[in-house]
Amino acid sequence: MSIKLDPRTNPFRADLAAESLRGVVVAARYAVGEPARVLRAWVPVCAAPDRDAMAISQMLFGEALTVFEWRDGWAWGQGVRDDYVGWVDAAALGEPGPAPDHRVVVTGAFRFPEPDLKAPPLDLLPFGALVTLAGERNGYAELVGGGWVYRRVLAARDAAAPDPVATARLFLGQPYLWGGRGGGGIDCSGLVQAAVMASGRFCPRDSDMQAATLGDAVAIDRPRCRGDLVFFPGHVGIMADAQRLIHANATHMQVVEEPLAAVLDRIADAGPGKPSRGIAVVRRL
Repeated sequence: MSIKLDPRTNPFRADLAAESLRGVVVAARYAVGEPARVLRAWVPVCAAPDRDAMAISQMLFGEALTVFEWRDGWAWGQGVRDDYVGWVDAAALGEPGPAPDHRVVVTGAFRFPEPDLKAPPLDLLPFGALVTLAGERNGYAELVGGGWVYRRVLAARDAAAPDPVATARLFLGQPYLWGGRGGGGIDCSGLVQAAVMASGRFCPRDSDMQAATLGDAVAIDRPRCRGDLVFFPGHVGIMADAQRLIHANATHMQVVEEPLAAVLDRIADAGPGKPSRGIAVVRRL
């Protein structure tokens, strides 16, 4: 008999499931899966193998995934970094290669064909993109697989940035993008995930998962502290201090830092008949 698992983080469908879930879920067939790695700056993770399907997340350059099915130019798999499951463009994937040893620590790092800032860039790697260094020249890092990135925008993969608030502030002004994790835009839970993961801790992808697992629960009526995660139904932000919230939101369509009181006022002004969207959960990292 199948048990209840979250399909967002467990690779199973009625027709296919990971071999590791045999005996846990019922599926028509099971697959061991094969490793792959993202070779584009970023690629959407979609809910279905369709160009018009909704993007539910992103995978970033260098991130690894396990692919359980290849179909019509799409790959259905699970990301290694945050366990998220979905469909990605198979053309964006390649062999896993050597494990990445560095990550991008700015919100945009050009990858050049040669170590020269005047060279037309190949693409723009987002915050958190993973790279493997092959050498250095002229202040640039040569990447395994091709391209050069300015060395100062990279840090060792396991070098933690201990302050999630400082990391979140790097994204101020970045466009809001549903499903975004920093590739061209970011959503509310993507912002929290980027900030928490940069500090060396695992962080799930979606806000409900984050509300259930991150840090320790704090009473809603307690004073806020820097770094507190404030959850609303379907939304999350991180407190910059006792009064101000950093969040990617659809009101401003970007990442902003503003008074939490202003956010609560907008909710209160939503009008009669609207469901309550006040603070639902507070978690302290």
